[in-house]
Amino acid sequence: MWPGQQPPGGEQNPQDPNANPYAQPGNPQPNPYQQPQYQQPGYAPGGQPPNPYQQPTSQWAAPGMPGAPQPPDEGRKTKITAIVAALAVVIAAGVTGFLVLGGDDDEKTKADKKPAASKSATAEPSAEETGDSGADVDNPRGGAPEVGPVIDGWQTVINQKRKNAFDVPESWTVESPGMSIGFEDTHSEEEIPPAVVMMSAPAFYEEEWCTSTSEGGYESSTALAAVGTKGAQGAKSLDNAAEVAAETWAYAAFDQDETGTRKVSKAKPFKSDHGISGSVSSATVTGVKKKDKCASDGKTFTVAYKDSKGDYAVWCLYAATGVEDEVADATIKKIMSSLRPLKSS
Repeated sequence: MWPGQQPPGGEQNPQDPNANPYAQPGNPQPNPYQQPQYQQPGYAPGGQPPNPYQQPTSQWAAPGMPGAPQPPDEGRKTKITAIVAALAVVIAAGVTGFLVLGGDDDEKTKADKKPAASKSATAEPSAEETGDSGADVDNPRGGAPEVGPVIDGWQTVINQKRKNAFDVPESWTVESPGMSIGFEDTHSEEEIPPAVVMMSAPAFYEEEWCTSTSEGGYESSTALAAVGTKGAQGAKSLDNAAEVAAETWAYAAFDQDETGTRKVSKAKPFKSDHGISGSVSSATVTGVKKKDKCASDGKTFTVAYKDSKGDYAVWCLYAATGVEDEVADATIKKIMSSLRPLKSS
């Protein structure tokens, strides 16, 4: 298996599928889905991130490829990282978040504020490399089966790997099923920081909602919201998977410096209008220190379910809050209501 690839199902550590991706080297290996030690349920402890954000020093690089230019250390603005077919790494310096082509999407990774997919640093992975049937990064449908929306006037997002489909409003941008996005660890000292969290087959709302420039002159673009699905192998239960994913995305997307207050809702039973049952959770982060004009508070919503193979998966949505054009909770719940199993073609 190539560096940067992960095994099917759980997609654990890219270098070691049996290692716990949340544990720091030299420390005990906690269950990645063990809940943080809260004083009160649903509230994140101050001073240190919960266990789901710990990860060994893995890199998303392939052997024999030249290193990409890196921005100065000061500020360490997040970058979009495009990993094409697990054979090349391209850093588009200064663009918030990162995207991965043909990558994997599990709980096992670390990063910055909000992903914004940059088309300039992409290429077309082959069907064999992506694990999809001819997925084309420039074609939102790629090799995915044709699935129509269940909500009139909306468009459908298809995730063949996680065996689901759901609808988003027409104003959203649906990316290729072969694309994965996530957030790099802003505190990492690595040349290519690992990811805090990732999800595949994403869709964005206002993909370039906000653009800022760092002191080093690197431009960063921020999406207003994004949605996708990830794996959750190793979770104790669907409730556990939903709660951990909700907090992980809130931390990774909005507040890795932990200047705000995170609240995580206790998971509840969920049933969509179209055949997916599981557990739903949400999280908020408020009072985030505004380091730049694109920083914001945020919210996340997650639905954990078992796919057709019996594997745990989590549908994830994050969105900025307290800003103009904030995605309404009612819209998010309508998207959730359209979740449905993806039938084999």
